[in-house]
Amino acid sequence: MFIEIEVKTAIIVHGYDTNNQEIIEELNEEDFIKKIVSIDRIQSISEKYILVSSSHERVMYWEYKGSMEEIKLKLINVGIPIA
Repeated sequence: MFIEIEVKTAIIVHGYDTNNQEIIEELNEEDFIKKIVSIDRIQSISEKYILVSSSHERVMYWEYKGSMEEIKLKLINVGIPIA
């Protein structure tokens, strides 16, 4: 299943260093872009970010356009139960 969302990448977590600290890359993208995203990639949703899995065992924090309630409705509309 997929949903369409408008996002911009805020943070990429590339893994961990030898001290078990996250190796992060912070981005300052200006524009939101539309994406059709597999729901299986979504790890969590907060008021500001969607945490998604990425290639090479990385995760990314996407800032999204709209509200958390709008994202919840999109998920409900494709049959994902939200308690």
